Amino acid sequence: MMQEKLANDLQLLEKQMFWLEIPYKQCTEIGIKKQYSIDEFGYFETLCSRYSRGIDFLIRKIFRTLDEFEFENQGTLVDVVNNAHKRNLFQDIEHLRLMKDMRNTIVHEYIEDQLVDVFSDVLEYTKSLMDIMENTQKYMQKL
Repeated sequence: MMQEKLANDLQLLEKQMFWLEIPYKQCTEIGIKKQYSIDEFGYFETLCSRYSRGIDFLIRKIFRTLDEFEFENQGTLVDVVNNAHKRNLFQDIEHLRLMKDMRNTIVHEYIEDQLVDVFSDVLEYTKSLMDIMENTQKYMQKL
């Protein structure tokens, strides 16, 4: 049963990666500007939304599934992140914390001008998120 859950979560992770990569490529082509067209802003807003869902999904769902599969204690999110770090799924815990903080910033930005201020960071952190997702995908495939 746990093997089936792991396989299902791996498929969900791959879908998250697929849907995150599309706006990431679009926004990378657009680049960082002082002003965006309506369409360009829409692509970045989509990236921000998918980034936020992706970081939550990775930490709250996938990392917890790995803990459960490998019989780790189901502790706090800090424990989950520390366990993922021990698995070498990412290099720097502080960087992951900043990525999670960016998610919180995105979720709480309701004013268009302030959301534009986070676009460059979102591009940077999305690349990191995709790398962590890829490492996690490879780790899960080995299990």
